[in-house]
Amino acid sequence: MHPMNGKERILTALEVKEPDCVPLYIHGINEAPIIGIGKHLTEGLPEPQDFRLMNDRDKFKLLDTLFLIHEHFDIDGITSFEIGHEEKVDDLHVKDRFEVVYKLSEHGIPVPVGHPIKNLAELKKFSCPAPRREDLGLLDLEVERFKGQKATFWLMRGIFVRSWRMIGMTNYMTSVYADPEFLHLLAQKMLDFSLAQLELLADAGLDVLVIEDDIAMDKGPMVSVEHFKEFINHYNRQIVEKAHQKGLKVVRHSDGNLWSLLDILVESGYDGLNPLEPQAGMAMGEVKAYCGDKICLIGNIDSVDLLPRGNGQQVEQAVVQTIKAGAEGGGLIISSSNSLHPGVNPENCIAMFQAVRKHGQYGQLKQ
Repeated sequence: MHPMNGKERILTALEVKEPDCVPLYIHGINEAPIIGIGKHLTEGLPEPQDFRLMNDRDKFKLLDTLFLIHEHFDIDGITSFEIGHEEKVDDLHVKDRFEVVYKLSEHGIPVPVGHPIKNLAELKKFSCPAPRREDLGLLDLEVERFKGQKATFWLMRGIFVRSWRMIGMTNYMTSVYADPEFLHLLAQKMLDFSLAQLELLADAGLDVLVIEDDIAMDKGPMVSVEHFKEFINHYNRQIVEKAHQKGLKVVRHSDGNLWSLLDILVESGYDGLNPLEPQAGMAMGEVKAYCGDKICLIGNIDSVDLLPRGNGQQVEQAVVQTIKAGAEGGGLIISSSNSLHPGVNPENCIAMFQAVRKHGQYGQLKQ
């Protein structure tokens, strides 16, 4: 069997088949760990701060370093998302094209704090922005840099996250009971935007769409199974179907305990599921036994305690255990159990990358 490239590995695993070795993927990574890992590979890195606050030289250096990390550690897929689509409100806040205001955070991704829509009457007057080709700039850079050697992933916010950001979480949760029509119209508007953006993504050379729609805490989902089906999955599923028609693979991302939703997610046709948080009861062996023959499992290396506070040996051990629990028959991609956030130890991230390559050869696994 010839050695596969990263794209071949990822696509094989997403078909729940065995590639030459277990694929390695970074779902998301913040500025600080890019710089912490990148110090081993290059000079002249900027100080860690939010990408939006960097000057152009530092932005290009950070992106180049991100690409270098993927090359040096032989990471099989690379993630992209919108950059440059927000406008600055003040030193602490930015606003996206849906008029949602976010507060910048030193702990990772910005937090939505300003919600533009309060009720159905306002929503009826609101017109969604059209997706713009120029917002896919990061994907274009990756396609150009890696030339089909690595799988390109795009993080698309799912219907639940897009909806609650528009109206606020409390308003969303009460509207489930008080004004279902409001939530359905909102979901439809968010779906229309997502489907239009999907056209642009498919034309730009995307391989894998990630529907990022955090719906669960560590004990279970934030909504009932019935409400999940009605207000969320009904719409996300249409994105899955359209993406499949375009020849893309589709991964479902949600933190938390998803056990009560697993059957629905598998039946909705997703090719992969991440990030499988061990602290939330999503143990690799158990999920593999339950549905690992039907859906590719992505993640499971703990980024809450292990990657921030563990040591390299413990990280290697966790990788070995995950491979033992999830690799057989294919359908495993190793990644952290959430993004590589500012609290992770860069040395532990490197230990994870190296351990996957050292222990993940399918030829070895059969001996």
